[in-house]
Amino acid sequence: MATTQETTRPPHRLDDVPGWFPPLDQLLFDWFLNLQEVAGTRGDLLEVGVYLGKSAIFTGRHLRPGERYTVCDLFEGDAPDSANRAESAKSYGALTRRAFEENYRSFHDELPRIVQGPSSLVRAEVAPRSCRFVHIDASHLYEHVRDDIGAAHDLLLPGGTVVLDDFRSEHTPGVAVAVCKAVLNRGLRPICLSTQKLYGTWGDPEPAQERLIAMARERSDCRLSVQEAAGHRIVRLKSQGMKAPEFPLSRHGRTAAPAAPGPAAPTPAPAVPAARRGDAVRRVAVDLLPPVLTRAIRRARATGR
Repeated sequence: MATTQETTRPPHRLDDVPGWFPPLDQLLFDWFLNLQEVAGTRGDLLEVGVYLGKSAIFTGRHLRPGERYTVCDLFEGDAPDSANRAESAKSYGALTRRAFEENYRSFHDELPRIVQGPSSLVRAEVAPRSCRFVHIDASHLYEHVRDDIGAAHDLLLPGGTVVLDDFRSEHTPGVAVAVCKAVLNRGLRPICLSTQKLYGTWGDPEPAQERLIAMARERSDCRLSVQEAAGHRIVRLKSQGMKAPEFPLSRHGRTAAPAAPGPAAPTPAPAVPAARRGDAVRRVAVDLLPPVLTRAIRRARATGR
């Protein structure tokens, strides 16, 4: 769960951005998005509920040419109902669009497309069947989560991945109910579970599950278990001292690179005494004169004239 403290200084590292995005979920975001890209899957990215941008910044690294990244959040705007207003005031009172934008621009040249308002706006702003990856981390109220899951179903490409946050936190029972109903009654198929997030699809989860299980078994920092529930295979992953994937420093955290060495200056020729320079000039002149004059000059030198 994200904290409500707003950033007071520009972030240097991703960990400097407030929010809850543990190393296991960073690994899984990277893994799922890379899997799509290796398979040649093209499509847009969507995050509903961005807080101060931690996971949005991370996801933005996977935006490729020709794709669109859309984020949606109330920020400091009005919530659509009294329950949502109370939730926003309690958990996200310090959130502003400016804070999100400043954090995002610290790591990326361009902002994503921002939809400011309730998540119900997303359906009208994002084309159906256009997204390959959707992350939902907005309201925790049942009715809103139910509708956000329905929107994800309509916006995802066949086989696309949806990530649902806080599906089993003790303070978010509305999310748990909405997610369970989606799995039992609305065709959502779990791929895997992290500590707080469910990764799912309305396509076939087994190819991704097989690759994921193989990946987890090769890691010493990831505990794996596989269970069956209501006809679904459930792959559970848990961090064991896992470190987050490498993420570039922000502009504020980078140090200026040393200037590249330029071409070496030519080594100056040793100074030649004036008398020697005169001798050298005379030698060159003698070599260039006609042979008759050259012989006369040499005879004159020999006689000391």
